[in-house]
Amino acid sequence: MIDGKPFRQVGDIRPGGIVAIADHASNHVPAGMDLGIERALLSDHIAIDIGVEGIADRLARRHGIPAHIATVSRLVCDFNRAADDPAVVPEVSDGHLIPGNLGADVERRLATYHRPYHAGLAAFVAEARPRLILALHSFTPALRSCDKPRPWEVALLHNTDARAARHAIRLFAAQGLTVGDNEPYSGRDLNATMDRHAEANGIPYCAIEIRQDQILTEADQARWALLIAEIAGNVVLELERH
Repeated sequence: MIDGKPFRQVGDIRPGGIVAIADHASNHVPAGMDLGIERALLSDHIAIDIGVEGIADRLARRHGIPAHIATVSRLVCDFNRAADDPAVVPEVSDGHLIPGNLGADVERRLATYHRPYHAGLAAFVAEARPRLILALHSFTPALRSCDKPRPWEVALLHNTDARAARHAIRLFAAQGLTVGDNEPYSGRDLNATMDRHAEANGIPYCAIEIRQDQILTEADQARWALLIAEIAGNVVLELERH
């Protein structure tokens, strides 16, 4: 939490530009809250999208793409879920029971974390009036609950608006990357933040999933931030041409 808020915002907003959002950037659990899990799991993908915070910070500080970044773990409250989704306060994640969330006061979690996060994000988007929103996430090479490998280095998720995703898929593939289209899961099933802040406002977006082994080090995160910034700029140009 930063100044009592479940998010922080980095970078200068320039209306009409590109902005980034990182719903799962933090593994922070507020003081006094016991999730009942081994501490090591807070460094696992069930608690945080590994590598994403570094990319979001670099986009904001070095590439002129301001970012709205979560400061609370998805195990406390999952900001990329609708408020009425049972998994907004997850009781199980990738086969791990989260005992501290059994019988949790969900309404209190929503009031403390979910609503302020999305109110802050709505104000951020309204001020920025962006031509493109980047939603940054990462995924594991495989889930414990499913041994099927995930071959994509990067993937684009989308629901009903695939305008920006189609361009980004082509541009990432041109870099020699294996690119997923609504993989390893579909944006038609899980796209809550982009549904609310991008699709509902008619704003093109790229929901970008990066495989975690690609972004474990600061050097990797810097490389991907540069690549994403360049591709995002080209996506905006493509959207303006069509």
